[in-house]
Amino acid sequence: MPDRQQDLEEKLAFLQRHIEQQDRAFLELSKEVSALAARLARTEAKVTAQASDAESGPPADERPPHW
Repeated sequence: MPDRQQDLEEKLAFLQRHIEQQDRAFLELSKEVSALAARLARTEAKVTAQASDAESGPPADERPPHW
C-alpha cells in the first residue's frame, strides 16, 4: 500500500508541474497573440490610409508636370 501511495504522489507532482508549464506556455502565447493583433491593427490602418491617399491623388492617365 505505501508503494501505491508514493506512486500516486509522484504522478500528482508530475501533473502539477505539467500544468504549471502549460500555464506559462499559454500565457506566453496569449501575449504573442495580443502583440500580433496590435501589429495587424496598425498595418491595417496604414494600408487604409495609403489606399485613401491613392484615391485622392492625380488620375493615373494624367501626364506629370515635368512633361
